[in-house]
Amino acid sequence: MSSVPAATQITTLLRSQNIRHIRLYDADPGMLSALANTGIRVIISVPNEQLLAIGNSNATAAKWVARNVAAHYPSVNITAIAVGSEVLSTLPNAAPLIMPAMRYLQNALVAAALDKYIKISTPHSSSIILDSFPPSQAFFNRSLDPVLVPMLKFLQSTGAPLMLNVYPYYDYMRSNGVIPLDYALFRPLPPNKEAVDANTLLHYTNVFDAVVDAAYFAMAYLNVTNVPVMVTETGWPHKGDASAEPDANNDNADTYNSNLIRHVMNVTGTPKHPGVAVPTFIYELYDEDTRPGTASEKYWGLFDMNGIPAYALHLTGSGVLLANDTTNQTYCVAREGADEKMLQAALDWACGPGKVDCSVLTQGKPCYDPDTVEDHATYAFNAYYHGMGMGSGTCYFSGVAVITTTDPSHGSCVYSGKNGSALLNGTSLAPSSNSTTDSGSWRAAGDVTSFVRIVVTALLLSVVALL
Repeated sequence: MSSVPAATQITTLLRSQNIRHIRLYDADPGMLSALANTGIRVIISVPNEQLLAIGNSNATAAKWVARNVAAHYPSVNITAIAVGSEVLSTLPNAAPLIMPAMRYLQNALVAAALDKYIKISTPHSSSIILDSFPPSQAFFNRSLDPVLVPMLKFLQSTGAPLMLNVYPYYDYMRSNGVIPLDYALFRPLPPNKEAVDANTLLHYTNVFDAVVDAAYFAMAYLNVTNVPVMVTETGWPHKGDASAEPDANNDNADTYNSNLIRHVMNVTGTPKHPGVAVPTFIYELYDEDTRPGTASEKYWGLFDMNGIPAYALHLTGSGVLLANDTTNQTYCVAREGADEKMLQAALDWACGPGKVDCSVLTQGKPCYDPDTVEDHATYAFNAYYHGMGMGSGTCYFSGVAVITTTDPSHGSCVYSGKNGSALLNGTSLAPSSNSTTDSGSWRAAGDVTSFVRIVVTALLLSVVALL
């Protein structure tokens, strides 16, 4: 990326979006320090270029865990280590290093008494699954058995998930019209358009479920039936080459990610495992404007480098958004069930240093009633949020505020955003959009499972969040 936000800016964005689960593509110490005491659940990664050293030395693995895990845990809520990324499909010569690296890292976790809290796995491309439809006939590339068989036994014994990257966008693009766009985007299909597995008679309404179930059937083919699937990457690009990639656009990215979130939020599961949640991370948090490859490779982010949403996610009927909608139809309100003392402190700040004009909250004025801390805080939070241009982090207030699409206006009390009004005393304190260049680059994916729980309970992603 040409300009990477500072670690503190990233955590501010994560917290403002209520993202509670993220995946990092390395274990950058600055990023981990910024995540300390946030409660955000973090998957850290061993980059592919470090596999050689770790896979050849128990001592090197122990030092890696000491430096990147033990030094930060538990203040940083590290939940898993992703060892490499798509090694079997992109770096087949390094495949023999995967299992030694995973075992050495596991030994280090056991020695540090952290193995009960932190799991070890490795993300795979879904391309390692052959003959993926119908899912019941799916099997892993047999040439990978020397690595996959012991790996699945390792995951089974440690209680770790099979990490899988699932990209219906690429499946759709490579199908030459065989896969309908609606099937890739989770759009509703008439029964006669659903894909039916002739062996199981299971009906598939989207590519995502079919790929996840293909992984379950492929594991069953190797007599492994109790390892859960975690989707460590999925998403849809919001921009691409207009002629070669016309379906990489805002509307389709919004449709895919919004429908994905609903799918996970409803704990729909898959046809093979209905009602069983599939932890899912959306790829990715930020666009990468210098990433090589096709035009769309640069535009998978939910946000640009300034924390501005790339597009609006729409979750009809949920009330609370992923805070990805910066139109004037979003509002910042007090979180239901928030601690009253924290609400009062936040209200006092908004009406004081925050420069919100709170005169309408005094007795006899339009917004005095209902005379509760929650209602008064909602007015002040929302006025600050809109007065600051709905910028990243301006609807947080130490976690007692949340963004909603439901207009809280009542009677003659009109809230900022209803007509574009924003009431701040003095000059607007619009947040700086400057981002700082950092030597490390972080890609983060938000866990949809926890982001969605926030969407539901505010009425934990998070985004998968990250997002």
